[in-house]
Amino acid sequence: MADDSGSNDSTPLLQTQYAESEPKRTGTVWTAVAHIVTGVIGSGVLSLAWSIAQLGWIAGPLAMILFASITLLSSFLLSNTYRSPDPEYGPKRSSSYLDAVNIHQGVGTGRLCGVFVNVSLYGFGIAYIITSAISMRAIQESNCHIQKGNNGACEFGESYYMLIFGVVQILLSQIPNFHNIQWLSVVAAVMSFAYAFIGMGFAIKQTVEKGYAEGSIEGVPTSNEVQKMWLVAQALGDIAFSYPFSVILIEVQDTLKSPPPENVTMRRASLIAVIITTFFYLCCGCAGYAAFGNNTPGNLLTGFELSRPHWLVDFANACIVIHLVGAYQVYSQPLFANVENWLRFKFPDSDFVNQTYNLKLPFLPAFPLSFLRLTFRTAYVVSTTIIGMLFPYFNQILGVLGGIIFWPLTIYFPVEMYLSQGNIQPWTKKWILLRTFSIVCFVVGMFTLVGSIEGIITAKLS
Repeated sequence: MADDSGSNDSTPLLQTQYAESEPKRTGTVWTAVAHIVTGVIGSGVLSLAWSIAQLGWIAGPLAMILFASITLLSSFLLSNTYRSPDPEYGPKRSSSYLDAVNIHQGVGTGRLCGVFVNVSLYGFGIAYIITSAISMRAIQESNCHIQKGNNGACEFGESYYMLIFGVVQILLSQIPNFHNIQWLSVVAAVMSFAYAFIGMGFAIKQTVEKGYAEGSIEGVPTSNEVQKMWLVAQALGDIAFSYPFSVILIEVQDTLKSPPPENVTMRRASLIAVIITTFFYLCCGCAGYAAFGNNTPGNLLTGFELSRPHWLVDFANACIVIHLVGAYQVYSQPLFANVENWLRFKFPDSDFVNQTYNLKLPFLPAFPLSFLRLTFRTAYVVSTTIIGMLFPYFNQILGVLGGIIFWPLTIYFPVEMYLSQGNIQPWTKKWILLRTFSIVCFVVGMFTLVGSIEGIITAKLS
């Protein structure tokens, strides 16, 4: 029953709360690094060997370093927009990426940005469901080969595993907000290091056993130049997808304690996180290409299903699943907050939207329960699961997401907000450099998006 008196005895009950206090900011540079690594080293790292295979030994690593540098510059620009000057009340904090755009660019631009932000966050959920299902299927296929031998029939679908992942996410999605998942990010970050090391180790082991590195300067040969162009576009899109933390940077920065200033801590965290992730990306991507050459799989670990020790391959895939359980929440929580805050604004008098209960069960701590949270977040997870089942195309989906988010969210809005906040005048040196930077990245983003959409159409028709 609902008890409006706010009693707090030990019996099982639901205690009504109409207002939740603002969470205390206790984050440090290392919790920020954990959040970023959790969000960045995920399904993206598994596609990088394939991406380097399409680009070749020179263009592949250079493209990775280029995208890392672009992302780092963008994160520096974006971190400076967290606080906006307010002559009357002092600097104002932004609680989310959308909040920052609204403050610096106005509500109209904020609505446009909201479309890109929410589409990208939603897309990450779909990508993580697909990737986790691939890894869970790989574990079962590996165990099947152990029992039946390498020539045994061991083909399994992925829909069943997507449903399992979806059920887990329905439960975890009831976590109230971003401030409550630091522990999940730390666990997920540890898992990402584990499977990155294992994948890299298997690739190096396979290369050493061969005695030479596979691959070439021009990459995987194709039958015609048009096909090669689309594959290059997909590869660039996959690399762009591998550095997607701009959309959660403000949310992460909003968890940081001050002093020191949040932007100082965030720049340091971004630098550490980008260096760590780029190192692993280069190692995993290059080692995978050296091991498989023209036969590099779209998902690196699926190439080691028959490798020994089998248990280590299974453990690596299990680490991926655990990591993506956390990564799904890191990217979904901002979307949950965007939608739920909008609904609370539109329906301030609705108990269904605004009322929060404390669910107190025997021997368990009280848990905040909201019917809005329960229904909306459950429907959200169900929808991402269904779409993942309908379009289970790993590399192409990653490329499309990379193309969608790369220019508007990683480049355009951070540049525009930085120019606005700094009151940088048109046609000054800094203005010209930032505008040129934005235009060049727009061309790259459109190229990757078109190529990846072409890849999905081709895969669907084949």
